[in-house]
Amino acid sequence: MPRARRVLVVGIDGVRLDTLARVPTPHLDTVADSGFLAPVTVAESTPTMSGPCWATIVTGIRVTKHAVWSNDFSGHRLGVFPDFTTRLARQDGRRTYVAAAWEPLVTVADGGPMFRRPTRLTHHAPAADTPQAWEDADEATVRDAVTVLTHEDPDASFVYLGAPDETAHHLGCGTAYEESIVAADRRLGRLLTALRARPTYADEAWTVLVVTDHGHRDEGGHGGASEAERTAWLACAGPDITAGARPLRPVRHEDVAALVYAALDRTPDSHWTLDGTAVPTLPQAVLLDMDGTLVDTEPLWLDAAREVAAAHGHTLTDEEGAGVLGRTCADTAAYLATLSPRAVSDRALESDLEDTFLTAVEKGVRLRPGARDLLDRLADEDIPAALVSASPRRVVDAVLKTLGAEVFRTTVADGETDRSKPHPDPYLEAAARLHLPPGACLVVEDSPTGIAAAEAAGCRVVAVPSAAPIDAAPGRRVLDDLTALLHTWGPYGT
Repeated sequence: MPRARRVLVVGIDGVRLDTLARVPTPHLDTVADSGFLAPVTVAESTPTMSGPCWATIVTGIRVTKHAVWSNDFSGHRLGVFPDFTTRLARQDGRRTYVAAAWEPLVTVADGGPMFRRPTRLTHHAPAADTPQAWEDADEATVRDAVTVLTHEDPDASFVYLGAPDETAHHLGCGTAYEESIVAADRRLGRLLTALRARPTYADEAWTVLVVTDHGHRDEGGHGGASEAERTAWLACAGPDITAGARPLRPVRHEDVAALVYAALDRTPDSHWTLDGTAVPTLPQAVLLDMDGTLVDTEPLWLDAAREVAAAHGHTLTDEEGAGVLGRTCADTAAYLATLSPRAVSDRALESDLEDTFLTAVEKGVRLRPGARDLLDRLADEDIPAALVSASPRRVVDAVLKTLGAEVFRTTVADGETDRSKPHPDPYLEAAARLHLPPGACLVVEDSPTGIAAAEAAGCRVVAVPSAAPIDAAPGRRVLDDLTALLHTWGPYGT
């Protein structure tokens, strides 16, 4: 059963990017390490104030469309360009949730609300305009949000924490400001713990985005055009992003709503005229299957299996042939032994299979569409590539004469781990040789057997089916071919 997709966006107001390097934020670091943390530059046309920036973040459109120009929202166009919680609730019937203490986000104060019609809402206004009152309001907000996120079932949620911004306004960007950011990180940790405490968490695929709207001057305050005020940031982690991923272009505030829709597999309607798009990323390493993925050897393998089966008295059906794709020689030999009407050892069948397949491969193999361009792109981007194959070493070495052994940092062949695909061992071994966690690696595979191995190892997967159909899933994209993967990355150097 496919896992249900869920999204949590945590907005922490007014946190300077350079401050994050000085203060301990282990929970934000967990999100960043599981995906990416990237700077965001507030657009020159956007005032560096909370209203305009948060409106851009939650609607996915720029200030000239949503018309929130200050912290008084009067004259806005949020009815035409609603926030993602309202759009998902009204147009898709999804359950959405917003928790915030700042009044114009969720009430009619100052021309609000920015979040117009989420399914569920939590609001605890601060008792006074003081740093401590804002800490108390954020605490109440998170207390309620933890309950909702643990026991209810929102598809998309937004939780706002405002104390760091208010502290900077009152006391500047000194010790008290840093302590407020540390407190906000602890609250983020409680929200993340709430997700993991959900009874259905194992059956869900969560994307978490943590974002700030603007920075601050050293003395506190914002609204100007200085680098400190105009620099924001976004951290994002989820089932479709490898750990330590590198965004392929600058990240913008308007991309946040687009990332929410992408995480929910919701294709934005063109009439929404979103200005943001999901951010393409590059993984730290790519682990590539060989047969059927980089080279068109699956027909050769199928022919070898048919030839060996026929030599032992059995004609392989199409259904039986599909069962050998992506399998090792040993697994296929054991399978053929159950089909053969003659008594024959698995070892003899395995030897015949390997010899027959190797003979065909040595006559020459064709690259799959986009294979050479993909390998060149990985080399140009200095992304380590590993070859992970269910074929024997002799076959792998023969194919490497065509692919070029130099393009791979390491290669793993059948028999070089305790277990072969569909077990995770080959992909775990490749990641270990590259000194990376499996979650930082993108696997490119063509068969259900290989995909099972990669996902069991904890890798993200791009499937390029060559014979058997493959369904998309959280952590797994299905593309027509390798050229389509390159297209998702965009031109080199962008």
